Amino acid sequence: MKTSQKGFTLVEIAIVLVIIGLLLGGILKGQEMITQAKIKNVIADMTGVAAAMYGYQDRYRALPGDDKAAEARWSATAPATPANVGNGVIEGTYQSSTAGDESRLFWEHLRRAGFVGGAGNENPFNAVSGKLGVQTGDGSGPNPAGVLGTTSATFLITGLILCSANLPDKIAISVDSQMDDSNGTTGGVRALKGNANPALTDTASTYTEDGVSTYVVCRQM
Repeated sequence: MKTSQKGFTLVEIAIVLVIIGLLLGGILKGQEMITQAKIKNVIADMTGVAAAMYGYQDRYRALPGDDKAAEARWSATAPATPANVGNGVIEGTYQSSTAGDESRLFWEHLRRAGFVGGAGNENPFNAVSGKLGVQTGDGSGPNPAGVLGTTSATFLITGLILCSANLPDKIAISVDSQMDDSNGTTGGVRALKGNANPALTDTASTYTEDGVSTYVVCRQM
């Protein structure tokens, strides 16, 4: 006695494949939307911090972090180098762990003035959990704070800069493309390949979209 074995028809297989394709398409589209949202958040953060800084300057006639009246005005954290307060230079690196560095006081002053959210002088984080921070130049010149236009600079970006760290390659490239020239080694936006919060002591990097690289992206304020 023969037993018939019933399998899937071609129509049923086609329907299953269509459903799988739709599911995969939805997942990929959702991931792309999340990535685009992170890119917009990173750009908005960098633009917003610049606007907050200029608002502070307009109100107090001083740079946040380098404001010599801030300590008395709010009983703010004392600067690490009081003699340099008010000289128009933000002392310290963007990822500094020293509470009294002007690069850290920058955030405390903005928060006390109500220009950014949060409390204290801790660096805020971007949409991918990397630090946001400021410093003057790349810090590689003879002045520890970074000399404007120094010929010994390696990152080759001068003046006050805002950095957003730990950006995945695709996000870093898109941020540079939308804000500058999509080249990490030229223009007003520069990039450095490295770990979560690398120091700006190496030559600026070209982008490599390999799915694993992360960058710190800095722009002139």
